Amino acid sequence: MPDLMTYSDTLEFLFSQLPAFHRIGKVAYRNDLKNTIILDNYFGNPHLKFPTIHVAGTNGKGSVSHMIASVLQEAGYKTGLYTSPHLKDFRERIKVNGAMIPESEVINFVIRHQNIIGSVKPSFFEMTVAMAFNFFAESKVDVAVIEVGLGGRLDSTNIITPVLSVITNIGHDHMDLLGDTIEKVAIEKAGIIKKNIPVLISETQSEIRDVFIRKAYDNQSQVFFADEIYSCELGENKRLTGIREYIGKGLSDINLIKGETPLGGDCQAKNLKAVFASFTLLKNSFSVTEKDIIGGIRKVVKNTGLLGRWQTLGTSPLTICDTGHNKEGLEYVMNQLRHIKKSALHIVVGFVNDKDLGLVLPLFPTKASYYFTKASVPRALNELVLKNEASKFGLKGESYSSVKEAFNNAKKNAKPDDMIFIGGSTFVVAEVV
Repeated sequence: MPDLMTYSDTLEFLFSQLPAFHRIGKVAYRNDLKNTIILDNYFGNPHLKFPTIHVAGTNGKGSVSHMIASVLQEAGYKTGLYTSPHLKDFRERIKVNGAMIPESEVINFVIRHQNIIGSVKPSFFEMTVAMAFNFFAESKVDVAVIEVGLGGRLDSTNIITPVLSVITNIGHDHMDLLGDTIEKVAIEKAGIIKKNIPVLISETQSEIRDVFIRKAYDNQSQVFFADEIYSCELGENKRLTGIREYIGKGLSDINLIKGETPLGGDCQAKNLKAVFASFTLLKNSFSVTEKDIIGGIRKVVKNTGLLGRWQTLGTSPLTICDTGHNKEGLEYVMNQLRHIKKSALHIVVGFVNDKDLGLVLPLFPTKASYYFTKASVPRALNELVLKNEASKFGLKGESYSSVKEAFNNAKKNAKPDDMIFIGGSTFVVAEVV
């Protein structure tokens, strides 16, 4: 490795030398915390130098993490935010008060610590977690919101002892790694529950409720369910701005939280309940007012740079993208698409090659024009294969070898009163935002 590197050189090294799950799939997955602990010890245990909030789940964990971080920023706390995957730039994964880690910090980290990287040979994710914790410690953050990458129990972030653990919706994703039933997946997610640390479950799912209760009991931890603390109603999605009003109501009192969210997806009702309840449970750890909560939610995109959550890309025709990519996430997205007034629907879609298409393709409407495509990552499913599989479910359209070509053709064919939706895979969305 040269002593002088550009940012692009550094990224090339990271992506080519370190196995990255988001690019190559499950062969990059590590099933223990050995490397993470070695790296953490090498850096002097930086995760012990700031309090953390840990967020796991299948759907919603990214939105919840960003909203919690945004609220803390509004309350005046210097806030670190670690999330994955990134959409446009690797540095999106590591932010302080919404600002991405500087390119120079990424370059210098890799150069300064090339010996330990070469010795340990960490995965891309293990290395990135070490970089994040080290950067947060050096930045002297007041608090860091840490999103789990995959699973929970064996995730590289799971060396922290947070002030609060949050687990969002559990669904059908990465079941080849986490278990072939929802209960087994839930057990892996419950692995972030720590001894004597409260845990908040954002959604009561009857089939797995007891998984979290048992794990919390074993750890002498209090367990709370957000939908037993708050209710939340969303208003209509404003077509031109994507803004939605919400009303959150504490179920144990008459307190109302009224505001607006730029995250227009129907699923945000569940995520908002988790945010409201989180700050109810965090009241002894952080000084956060209702004004901070309302402002943090309203300014989450501005404060944190969140992208791809029912994001409006255009209004004539209405053009929406969303990173929902598993059964539960896509159910919400497709249901919302059905209720939007439009003359015709155009869908630009692609998936990764390990996606269970039999689980997700039946969710898509047959009354739509499809633009089957492939994102520019090794894991992307071939567009011709996708077109052929989709035809078995009555989904008809043309195939395109790039997302750009597919999106351009959709825009060319769509009339002003039509709607264009882009999704299926996070990597497809990344190429249009």
